[in-house]
Amino acid sequence: MLDKLVVSILVDEVVGGFFISVPPGHVACVYDRGRGILNKTWEPGLHLKIPFWQVAKLFNAQTLEYDIREGTDIDKPETFGDTAIKAVSKDNKMLSIEGTILLKINKNMLPKLWESVGDKFVSKIVRPVSRSRIRQVIAKYTKDEILTSNRKQIEEEIMQELNDFFKDKGLIVEGVLLSEVHQA
Repeated sequence: MLDKLVVSILVDEVVGGFFISVPPGHVACVYDRGRGILNKTWEPGLHLKIPFWQVAKLFNAQTLEYDIREGTDIDKPETFGDTAIKAVSKDNKMLSIEGTILLKINKNMLPKLWESVGDKFVSKIVRPVSRSRIRQVIAKYTKDEILTSNRKQIEEEIMQELNDFFKDKGLIVEGVLLSEVHQA
């Protein structure tokens, strides 16, 4: 009985270890114990790898929604979202900003992202940079400008600020959508 279990685990590990199945909407990177992270991204499909020597890591390649909302639990560092951001406007009003940032991993730069930042990129760069850049842009406008006529311009400016920082890291901001802005 025990030898059948050991054989089944060994067969599963060896045979299963030769393949990595990348599902639709995902990509994979490979860590090779001899060469490090390979500079190739695997698209959806079945791929061969060297068992025990290469390790594949799956990443979601779809557009991701980074929600900024009151009540978001950020006690877990990799929660994909944030609490409402407090920012001071040009006329010294404390505002609470809620919205959504639409992010996507740049498939061509994924090996660099995994090597330089790791797979915990939300807590390491997305959350702190988003907070900083949103506050920076909000500080350029008065409360009335933010609440009325300039919202689209503010969203585009935040998106540009985020893309300027994220492009070298391997992330693309596809959009910034402010949903709630009110005095804190």
